[in-house]
Amino acid sequence: MHLIQILLPVRDNDGKPYGPHPFEEISWTLSKRFGGITAYTRAPAEGRWEERGKTQHDDVLVIEVMIEALDRAWWRAFREQLEKTFRQTKVIVRVQTIELL
Repeated sequence: MHLIQILLPVRDNDGKPYGPHPFEEISWTLSKRFGGITAYTRAPAEGRWEERGKTQHDDVLVIEVMIEALDRAWWRAFREQLEKTFRQTKVIVRVQTIELL
């Protein structure tokens, strides 16, 4: 069993909020394909990183999906589509192996 986590920016590169539509579409797509999701949308997480000597900041929403089989090619293409949708150089999509208790 795998847990996929997707970190999506709340605002575009100019600081303008994206609004609910792209998040709803992503949630719907993943729910239909994998049977359900968990979306942490009420309190965005804060991301910070160093780039070119300057601290960057982003508020992100987290979407999680539990899957049995990992199709890396599908997830790579999905991440690339997210990067286009959100006009980002990189959207983080990460996977963890999990054991249900």
